[in-house]
Amino acid sequence: MSSRIPPSSRFSRPLVASLAMAASIVTGTAHAHAEEPEPAPPTSPAEAKPSPQIEPADAPARSVQVFPTPLEPPPPGRTTFDIDPVADAAIIGVALGFAGILDLINSTGEIRPQQISPNFHRSQLIAIDRGALHQPFDDNAGTLSNIGVLTAGAFAVIDPILTGFRENSVQAGIVDGFLYAESFSLTFALTNVAKLAVRRPRPKAYIDAENHKGDPNYMNADTDSSLSFFSGHASTVAAIGATATYLAFARSPNSVRPWLTLVLAATLTTFVSYERVRAGAHFPTDVIAGSLAGTGIGIAVPHFHRTADIKQRRVWVGFAPAERGEGGSAMLNAVF
Repeated sequence: MSSRIPPSSRFSRPLVASLAMAASIVTGTAHAHAEEPEPAPPTSPAEAKPSPQIEPADAPARSVQVFPTPLEPPPPGRTTFDIDPVADAAIIGVALGFAGILDLINSTGEIRPQQISPNFHRSQLIAIDRGALHQPFDDNAGTLSNIGVLTAGAFAVIDPILTGFRENSVQAGIVDGFLYAESFSLTFALTNVAKLAVRRPRPKAYIDAENHKGDPNYMNADTDSSLSFFSGHASTVAAIGATATYLAFARSPNSVRPWLTLVLAATLTTFVSYERVRAGAHFPTDVIAGSLAGTGIGIAVPHFHRTADIKQRRVWVGFAPAERGEGGSAMLNAVF
């Protein structure tokens, strides 16, 4: 016996399968939506936080300063000297010309010498100078003082030649010759200026005035008799001796030569000064002042010609504005 499926059953099975598939799809989709996080509710504009403000950084303080670049220290060794032939020759020429003109003016007698007061008394002199009027004058003393000056001058000519041989350098000899010439010329000029400015009577002039005291017709007419201050002989020998000593210590620092030069220079200066007083040409204060002036110039001339000094700027002054924050300042720097 065969059985037959009703038509309604044939159509119901596919329908059930389709419904089951649709239900599974819907269920999976709902499950997937359930696992997703819920979106946050929109924030109102009033609740929004303001973005942080970025402050600009302060500009760094700027400073403009100008400083001299220091010179590298010279390598250890002996002191050397340099000259500028044009500048130093000009100094020597001007000084010698100036001193020579003053000498020529003094020799003409056009300048009236200082007159000694008729009421003058020896007690008016400085105590150290009074003895110059109590001693007997020696005419040979003037000759001896002249020999001393000539000796110093000869040394100033010979020593640069010896330096050229010792240093095996013609340039070193020429430099020393310039230094001696400059020391002498500057001392010569300064001495003549002082003589003409002060016009102090010589000791012989005081003695001559005492011998004619009470004579209404007496008048000193010799210009040279009032050129006592300061001693040119003493200043010249002292200047040459000081320069010689300075150069000796610089060129032969570890030998007996500089000390021997110092002793000889001091001895010759003292000898010439003493003889000038004995000759009645100067008071003790005249030769002391001359020796000091000559020594100062004789030391200064080679000192300012050292190579280390010439190759660097001795005086430097710098000025520059400097900005500091909102304000400003000025920077002034100096090196001496």
